[in-house]
Amino acid sequence: MPLRLTPTFRDALATEQAHGDAARPLVGLWVCTGSPLVAEICAGSGVDWVLVDMEHAPNGLESVLAQLQALAAYPVTPVVRVPAADPVLITQVLDLGAQNLLVPMVSTADEARAVVEAVRYPPDGRRGVGGALARSTRWSRVDGYLRDADRHVSVVVQVETAQGVDAAGEIAAVDGVDGVFVGPSDLAASLGRLGQQDHPDVVAAVHRTFDAVRAAGTPVGVNAFDPALADAYVQAGASFVAVGADVVLLARGSERLAARFTPDRPPDA
Repeated sequence: MPLRLTPTFRDALATEQAHGDAARPLVGLWVCTGSPLVAEICAGSGVDWVLVDMEHAPNGLESVLAQLQALAAYPVTPVVRVPAADPVLITQVLDLGAQNLLVPMVSTADEARAVVEAVRYPPDGRRGVGGALARSTRWSRVDGYLRDADRHVSVVVQVETAQGVDAAGEIAAVDGVDGVFVGPSDLAASLGRLGQQDHPDVVAAVHRTFDAVRAAGTPVGVNAFDPALADAYVQAGASFVAVGADVVLLARGSERLAARFTPDRPPDA
């Protein structure tokens, strides 16, 4: 039975931007627990996209697969952040059925082109061909998947170094890059402001990246768990923004409950 895949993150961004003045940024949540149950809870929250993180979370191929399956039942766009621009791992994650990749630490146009090559089949790239064995094609039930694979996959690259900020316009202009996502945490470290994502130097670098990427005609997004910063970046033209993470929500929420109901308890008790 022929099957259809869901629209990509690229499609979701284009659909929202088609609303013109009524367009709003796509709002997302980070999922770092490795739990399909938590991913499903986040998927039903009303956000537009959910990111499954393999870089800074205990996720392997099996847990990513389980989370993609849990997310598939909801009207939300799943994105998977791979830990590095490794073409072998990228092939494996795509074969799991991930349609939207976020690739960290892209600081030059050449690195961006290498990411795109890892996502595309030959002759335009070097993605391994094993679709008949993989969930990506729903085991050959998606008609013309190999021919239309580029249509079924979107690529967002992450700018999070001073070098990447300087090259942001060139990165955004690479054919096959569907969006640029700014990571203020590593960017702050790169600028000598470790742990100071809200430092004026870091914020200014984020804005410079926004300007360069938007000038290239490419959607730009940012990670901003501070609501005030998120609001400011939306005003600055972010097309998509991550506003929280499952582990952060659980940590801060449990701390607030503990402070409310056990105010006199020593922290190490």
